[in-house]
Amino acid sequence: MRVVLVNTSDIAGGAAIAANRLLRALNRNGVEASMLVRDKKTDNPRVEQLPPSPLRRAKFVAERAQIYLKNGWSRHNLFAIDTCAWGNNITNLPSVKRADVIHLHWINQGMLSFRTLEKLMATGKPVVWTMHDMWPFTGICHCTTDCNRWRQDTETACQMCPLLNTPGTHDLASKVFVKKQRFFAQHQLTMVGCSQWMAQMASESKLLKGQKIYSIPNPLDVHFYSPGDKEAERRALGLPTDKTLIFFAAYKATDKNKGIDYLKEAIELLCRQKPQTKKELAVVVAGYEAELLKGAMAVPVIPAGFIGDATTMRQYYRATDLLAMPTLMDNLPNTIAEAAACGLPAVAFSVGGVPQMIEHDKTGMLVRYKDSTHLAQCLDTMIYQRDRAAMGKAARDKAIHDYSEQAVAERYLSVYEECLDQPLR
Repeated sequence: MRVVLVNTSDIAGGAAIAANRLLRALNRNGVEASMLVRDKKTDNPRVEQLPPSPLRRAKFVAERAQIYLKNGWSRHNLFAIDTCAWGNNITNLPSVKRADVIHLHWINQGMLSFRTLEKLMATGKPVVWTMHDMWPFTGICHCTTDCNRWRQDTETACQMCPLLNTPGTHDLASKVFVKKQRFFAQHQLTMVGCSQWMAQMASESKLLKGQKIYSIPNPLDVHFYSPGDKEAERRALGLPTDKTLIFFAAYKATDKNKGIDYLKEAIELLCRQKPQTKKELAVVVAGYEAELLKGAMAVPVIPAGFIGDATTMRQYYRATDLLAMPTLMDNLPNTIAEAAACGLPAVAFSVGGVPQMIEHDKTGMLVRYKDSTHLAQCLDTMIYQRDRAAMGKAARDKAIHDYSEQAVAERYLSVYEECLDQPLR
């Protein structure tokens, strides 16, 4: 079986990393898979880049310009929304022509448009679409936060979009929603949520009514992400060997959506209750602007900066004692899965797909949403009262069962085979 994975990039962003890992997983488990991208950053021969063309950049710029103009000449949320107005016709490219199944991932910011999606459907080949965020079943947003306008009747769905500078009853969000409605009404696709949470929301969408929806997690190389020698890794990284180390990682460490403020408040509360914590605990922070957090907590902060390679990230998973992941919105965070595979238990808010990843009080602890007091209690429990080694082993066992390349590849193969057996409409 031949499958082509389509994504805007091959490595930049969480969706790209997940798609790239699936590419490897499929090829290691009997599927002839390739990847088609606009922005190629690796030298992987199985990744095909769109042919050179000055129009590639122009399409991206044209889409941003349209959003800028339609949004009242404002840069407000310029890169938080997408319209799928401009894209590339990929139907005649070798990887697409060879494929038995076309597997879409994150195809925004000028990669594909509704017009080019129509051309893909016209090939008659089954199309699988993995939803790495909410964009496939909302108007223009990738994350709805507290907005439920996408759940409304199709006549009023996504009107008065809060992400727009000039919301209205016929604003950009509502118009794109109508385009999506027409597309999905005319075509049968197979939709996949990376988490049960995402798949459940997709099933509640008016847009995807009648579409098949599955839940399959992102794959992980559990041989690479594995436990190691904690003390040796600490020495290699220059980390203290006499403290309990909490690991906090985000693309941008100061991003409030990743919950850094709640972690700071929780540690402050913990130090008030147990003053010895100030001497016994430290927080390792990875991500851009990590240096800005030095001295910002009640315990020492060790900034690791942005970590761009998997080997170094694995070192930090192995070297630390606990992952703090108070993200305010997430699908199926790669960080929690990677940490678990390395035997690092996690404490995280019970939000999005996170409850699927953490078995409370077994592989980590789930915290009440935006509750700093409860976060402090859970950190206290994990630091002083629980056998973290046993929890780390349980976390790794779960990672192997749920995220191993073989397990995920087999589930996708089953979906592909079912697609090929079904007549298309």
